Amino acid sequence: MNIFVYSDESGVFDSYNEKYFVFGGLIFLDKESKENANRKYINVENIIRKHNTYVSSELKATALTNKDKGKIFRSLNRYIKFGVVIDLKRINKDIFEHKKNKQRYLDYAFKIGLKRAFQQLIADGIIIPAKVKNLNIFCDEHTTATNGIYELREGLEQEFKCGTFNYSFNKFFPPLFKNIDSVDLNFCDSNKKTLIRSADIVANKVYFHSKQNTLEHLNKKVIITKLP
Repeated sequence: MNIFVYSDESGVFDSYNEKYFVFGGLIFLDKESKENANRKYINVENIIRKHNTYVSSELKATALTNKDKGKIFRSLNRYIKFGVVIDLKRINKDIFEHKKNKQRYLDYAFKIGLKRAFQQLIADGIIIPAKVKNLNIFCDEHTTATNGIYELREGLEQEFKCGTFNYSFNKFFPPLFKNIDSVDLNFCDSNKKTLIRSADIVANKVYFHSKQNTLEHLNKKVIITKLP
């Protein structure tokens, strides 16, 4: 089994002016479903362009009306979606003092949110851990430094392929996918990667319901992880 993950962010990681920060995206368990989703998403975008006039050629959530965002989100109904909701008012304030601390927390939140989504799919019998051979993760590109990208890639590889060790408790946590061959991380331009735009729609939807305190509306539609 080859798993493909597409992810984007919504909100600003700033505890003074914001309450929530969100990761959101889609999980595909084979290449065929990924390619089908890609074709379907392009078709929905083309229909929306035909009936509307948008200044931006890239139909991301910030450029769309609520009606069109809802239409696109519904087009993703058959696919596995996940969201990670960070309550910025509840995490340690020291995290916001240094850029490095913020990036490490965001990496941790993304990794744990993705892991919990996989664990839910395993519990539901949708993923069989021993059969997972490759994990391919695609994120919207941003200004993360090269060493930051390396650290996130290394953290994901440890979590899903190598296992992690807690030195405080002298305890080893085995990897989620013990037979996996590779964990690959890529940062992509959403203008060129269709499914990154679909991840943007998911992240925006989760962010909206977080701010409205209506996340229960996404039950059975999105696998949600709340942090801390």
